[in-house]
Amino acid sequence: MTQMIYLDYAATTPVDPTVAEHMMQHLTLEGIFANSGSIQHHLGEQADTAIEHARSSIAQQLHCKAKEIIFTSGATESNNLAIKGIAYSRKGKHIITCLSEHKAVLDTCKQLEKEGYILTYLKPNIKGLIDLDELKNAITEETILVSIMQVNNETGIIQDIPAIAEITQKSKVLLHVDAAQSAGKLPINLNNLPIDLLSLSAHKFYGPKGVGCLFIRNRAKIHLQPLTQGGGQEFGLRPGTLATHQITGMAKAFELAHQQMAKEQQQAKTLQQQFLTQLHSLGGVTINGDIKHGLPNILNLSFDKVSSDTLLIALRDQVAASSSSACNSGAIEASYVLRAMGIEGDRLYSAVRFSFGRYTTEQDINQAAVMVSKGVRQLRLLAEG
Repeated sequence: MTQMIYLDYAATTPVDPTVAEHMMQHLTLEGIFANSGSIQHHLGEQADTAIEHARSSIAQQLHCKAKEIIFTSGATESNNLAIKGIAYSRKGKHIITCLSEHKAVLDTCKQLEKEGYILTYLKPNIKGLIDLDELKNAITEETILVSIMQVNNETGIIQDIPAIAEITQKSKVLLHVDAAQSAGKLPINLNNLPIDLLSLSAHKFYGPKGVGCLFIRNRAKIHLQPLTQGGGQEFGLRPGTLATHQITGMAKAFELAHQQMAKEQQQAKTLQQQFLTQLHSLGGVTINGDIKHGLPNILNLSFDKVSSDTLLIALRDQVAASSSSACNSGAIEASYVLRAMGIEGDRLYSAVRFSFGRYTTEQDINQAAVMVSKGVRQLRLLAEG
């Protein structure tokens, strides 16, 4: 084998060649390269038209109004703008989220705690799902926002967003959803789903890095405090010259993702089952989460008697996957997501995330399974030895 097998699609996806070609048309002198704010001349108008077409295209896929889409640098910025923007513009100091959220949400909430806000962190169960009754009981008269991700980036677990949205709507509390991992993989119909704010990131669905968007339902009613000051771009909520090539690339990628969604999700299910079947003979393999309630693109596995970091080092030139732990100052920090689910001990430190995507083939899965199995067996022998 001359090329690594890429099984880390949850971290980022390669840009689709069609998207890359589309982006190139908005970069050079021969293309639509001008500043979209320079509407005094035709070239600026062209760029502005391209951006508004992209905005309308994304809105069409989400079943919302184009003016409800705000372009950002990605889901991290969108999450910050949604959570802080609501906190700084509303009466009430209470926000509810979950312990297994992405750091972009958790760190934002921790910052607000330092500023005097009261945070409630729901604890997921062993499957990774939150208790809807706990959510109901956590809401008070001071609650201004609930922020829950749709698909977890480490386990692929899908939260019951329709049920959560029903609770927040009845309680007259705003709902923010981080859809970085679900956008382009699950249908999202904002016309039927009472979500107030939704974060997306283009590089999770074969678009470019550095661009995303935030859906804000009825901007005239939901006022957000902008986090940065400057020009009046993006309705004054996100100033700065708009990156035409990235925005149009995101829209093209989102369009392609919806066209291929059903086919790709079926392919992911096939690959997931194939991978699990191939690894079955190893024994001592535990699924973290519940594949019945998860996105098939993400599979989090623990291997008995094998450290995840050691396994990934053994595979580093063959298979690209991710450990659920990170090395900070020489100390191993276990996955806070799995720990929040109640997973402890060796299972916690042997967890590896494999994620599949558009360009993953059955041959890739077969080869990866052979390599992972070989690595696990060798490491187990060394541990016994």
